[in-house]
Amino acid sequence: MKMTIYHNPECGTSRNTLALIRNTGVEPEVIEYLKQPPSLETLARLIADSSLTVREAIRQKGTPYAELGLDAPDLTDRQLLDAMLAHPILINRPFVVTPNGTRLCRPSELVLDILPLPQKAAFAKEDGEVVINAEGQRVK
Repeated sequence: MKMTIYHNPECGTSRNTLALIRNTGVEPEVIEYLKQPPSLETLARLIADSSLTVREAIRQKGTPYAELGLDAPDLTDRQLLDAMLAHPILINRPFVVTPNGTRLCRPSELVLDILPLPQKAAFAKEDGEVVINAEGQRVK
């Protein structure tokens, strides 16, 4: 079963999302998008398939968003996409693609809505928050 995660190993949300995917018994294709940014077409498709606007897919915190003036309301989607590709840290994460859809998984448990296989074991996020109980059921 093919699943893909656009992953940043430095991000706790991304690590938790990857762990939830692996908790189904599937090893997804892991694309470290900071090292291997998606193409313009792929990025635009990920955003559209997630039912987001380009602005909703931009990460502001910990990025050069303000310094680049990306809050200017007159910037086009293409200009924003070009900035995201020039500075991949601007791409919000993690995007996950499964046979059931594409989603920006913030918070990480949003991935559960598009996973085609059930969770195999209990799961708690890195901060200790329980997401999956011992019976493999979503807690909230």
